[in-house]
Amino acid sequence: MTDTPPPPPAPSAAPAPLSEAEDRQWASFAHLGGIIGILPSLIIYLVFKDRGSFTRQESKEALNFQITMAIAHLAVFILNSILGVVTFGLWAFIGWIFPLALWVLMLIWSIMGFQKAKDGVAYRYPFALRLIK
Repeated sequence: MTDTPPPPPAPSAAPAPLSEAEDRQWASFAHLGGIIGILPSLIIYLVFKDRGSFTRQESKEALNFQITMAIAHLAVFILNSILGVVTFGLWAFIGWIFPLALWVLMLIWSIMGFQKAKDGVAYRYPFALRLIK
């Protein structure tokens, strides 16, 4: 018997670039996904970052904003916990407003980002930590 080596695997083809309409669509979905959390922006960034420049730019912006909002929610939770203990639970009558305000801001700015990206215009959130360059 002859030991012939198996043929080398075929090189994988690079993913097809997105059309302009698809590029705008996925970029806008990255912003709109922020309504339900960080995961949609992260998935779109990881899957489509090499296929469309507009999608890469906008999903990175949306992901940075979602990370910022997650940090803000954590800070508000810690603050509410400390103040709840210090005030023997009286802070609970006021403390629920802060997480709600963060969620409303996240909702409004995510929808605004969706609208801009859908039209092909780059959107920058009013504040976001630029952690992903």
